[in-house]
Parts: sequence; C-alpha cells; structure tokens
Amino acid sequence: MKSRINRRQFIKAAGLGAAVLAAPGCLDAAGRSSNRFTGKKPNIVLIMADDLGYECLGCYGSKSYKTPVLDGLAGTGMRFEHCYSQPLCTPSRVKIMTGQYNFRNYVNFGVLDPKQKTFGHLLRDRGYATCVVGKWQLYGSVNQSAEVRGTGSMPGQAGFDEHCLWQIKDRGSRYKDPVMVQNGKTLDNLQGKYGPDVSCDYALDFIERYKAGPFLLYFPMAIVHSPFEPTPDSEDWGKNTKKSDTKYFADMVAYMDKIVGRIVGRLGKLGLRENTLVLFVGDNGTDKSIRSQMADSVIRGDKGNTTDGGTHVPMIANQPGVVPAGKVCGDLVDFSDFVPTFAEATGAEVLGDMPVDGRSFLPQLRGEKGNPREWIFCYYNPRWGKSKMRRFVRDKRWKLYASGELYDVPADTLEQNPNPAGPEAAEARTRLQAVLHSIMPEL
Repeated sequence: MKSRINRRQFIKAAGLGAAVLAAPGCLDAAGRSSNRFTGKKPNIVLIMADDLGYECLGCYGSKSYKTPVLDGLAGTGMRFEHCYSQPLCTPSRVKIMTGQYNFRNYVNFGVLDPKQKTFGHLLRDRGYATCVVGKWQLYGSVNQSAEVRGTGSMPGQAGFDEHCLWQIKDRGSRYKDPVMVQNGKTLDNLQGKYGPDVSCDYALDFIERYKAGPFLLYFPMAIVHSPFEPTPDSEDWGKNTKKSDTKYFADMVAYMDKIVGRIVGRLGKLGLRENTLVLFVGDNGTDKSIRSQMADSVIRGDKGNTTDGGTHVPMIANQPGVVPAGKVCGDLVDFSDFVPTFAEATGAEVLGDMPVDGRSFLPQLRGEKGNPREWIFCYYNPRWGKSKMRRFVRDKRWKLYASGELYDVPADTLEQNPNPAGPEAAEARTRLQAVLHSIMPEL
C-alpha cells in the first residue's frame, strides 16, 4: 500500500507538531514521580465499557449517573483527560488490540483479521496466562453477510488461552437469558442469568486460578450498549420488558460500575492490587439517544461520528504504590498506545514486523513526564465501501480533517463552525496538515 510507513518513518513523523499546546505533566504536587514498577511482571486488567463516553462518569463531572467504584479508582489512581478512541466498536477494538491505525489492518465491521497479532499474543509470549471475557464480535457472526461471516478471528487465534464471551458466532441476548460461549462451548442453563454477570464470574474464577501470575485479563464489556434493559438491580428486573428504553441507561451505568467493583474487590481479597495494573476505558462515545448532564451543560452521545461525542472516552489507571493517587493527566492518549505500553510494562518485544503506531504512556502511569503525544490520528471507514471515510489529526485544541475542515474543538465541540480565522488557526492548519501528509502521503 502506497500510504504505509514503517516504524522508523512513523517515529520521525511523530516529531512534527512540536508547537502543540503545552500539557500539564503527570507528576505529584511536589514534582516527584511515584514508585516505579518492580522487577516482577505486573498483572494487567483492561476493562473496556461498550458505548460509554467521558460524560458518563462522576469523576469527569457527570451529574446523571452513580459510579462510586470508578470515581474511587480515579481518586486513588490517575484519570486521563484526553483519551480518544475510534467512533465505533470494531474499529476501536481492532486498534486497541493491535496498536495499529485502521488503514493498516481493519478489514470489515465485526472482523479481526486472523493474520493480526494482538496484545494477547504479546503477553502470552512473555509467559502470561491470557483471558478475554465479555463481548467478542470479531469473528464475523451469523447475522452478518455471507462474505463476512466467519472471516475473522476466534479468541484463541487472537492470543487468548481462555474466554467467556457473547457473540463469537451466534448473537442472541447479551443481557437477560444470554447466549454465551465459554472456551468453545455454548453454555446451557442461563435462563434468568445476566450476561455481564456470567462474564464477570468467569473473570473472577480466572483471577483465582492464576493468582500466582502473571496474567492478562481483557474484559471488553457488553454493557452499556443498547438495548437499554433492566439490570438485576432494577425494579423492573424479571418483568416482561422487551422494548429498549433509555430510562434504564442510568441503571446500566451503575451496574457496569458494580462489575468493575467486583473485579477490583477480588484482586484486593487475593492481595494482588499492588502488582496489578487496572485500566478502565470506554470503546467509543455514548449512544446518540442518550443525554447526560455535566455541570450546566447537557452532553449528547454521538457514537458513530468523529466528533468529541463519538471519540472522547474516559480512561482511569490504578495500581497502588505505582500509579500516583488522585492525579489527573492532561496528555493525549490514543487507542494505538496500549500495545506499546503493555510491551514496556512487561519487557515484551513487539511481534514480528508488527508496525508500532502507538506511543507508550507507561512513564505517565509512574508519575513521570514521559514522552507525551503531540497529536493523534484517526482513520475511520467502518463499513468498507458502504460508509463515509473520515481521516483527521488533532491535538488538544485543533482538529484537521483530510477533507480540509479545521475546528477549534473546545469552542466548537459539535463541529458546527469549520475553518475559523486568525493566525492561531492558520498555524494549526499548517502544522497538522504536515502530520496528515507524513502518515498518508497522498493527503
């Protein structure tokens, strides 16, 4: 492909845009860094909520939902202000698992190319037990077209020793009376069960069995994606409520938070908290039907679109004694950054000729300045030939699309007023256009 660049070229290109807005570092109040990772390989738990934008957590200022567990993890760990995903589930999942921009390896919606290497392979080759629970949707399920069905990856092909997942081949319910596959076998007797609980139960069992470590637990949750239905903690649980209703969304956010609490609680009970890096993130913005209150503003979810409402997601990191407590990091984080971060944290080597589009944020997790990003890049074309391709590069303020529109994001979150005038806008356009051209020279 003409537009591909190798790692050396990418790193050189990453030097562009040095005039980006200055970012606050991630040191403590006295300017000290926290304790470094010990020589022992850390366990890694990555939990990713489905369709959850930054505006849904109390620690980000949300007034609409109760998230005491995640707020507590942010308070005793680190909250990131500028984490950006792809606008939709499969593009985000492919990117976070492989560390590559979508133009390199995204082949179709609901599909992970079986030739790809993931952080599952990366850590398994370092001696980690690896497990994925929650939502898969990367094999090409039966509800997809014949040319797509079955062309993706099974969990084992993607580097995971064990799994307990919704939607590998079959779809069915993800919530009440779920259809779940555990290590290749469709589970029976799930009548009355709740899918996220089934996933969580298996995750807890995996942690118990591999408490001697090291282990990787990847939990791409099925919740809080539509349909919006009662949870086991809802007053309407057990009633015949087949119709999706946004009135249940707050209950679903609260239950998601509760599940995170079960995972963290089990780590604490087993004495694993100090040697386990817990990361929480959303996979893309909130559903468009959801309105959330933040301070004096109402934020509309914009999943599927490349606005902040579709790409700005929460990110929390917690590891007592390692990740500084109560810190807010203003550095940019892109979904391609998780693979190099895991590699650095565990001493792993990137596999084969796997391109490295991301940049490790491990130093920031330690409370150090690190090598913060000056920009992030997004290539978004979720349904090849059937959707509008969007490509942009952005820093914390300015966002430039390949089609030419420039936005001052803090002043125009919904991207209603393109191409503002003035010297700052002109400088941003020149700088960001150079970045776009460095990644995809035809732009």
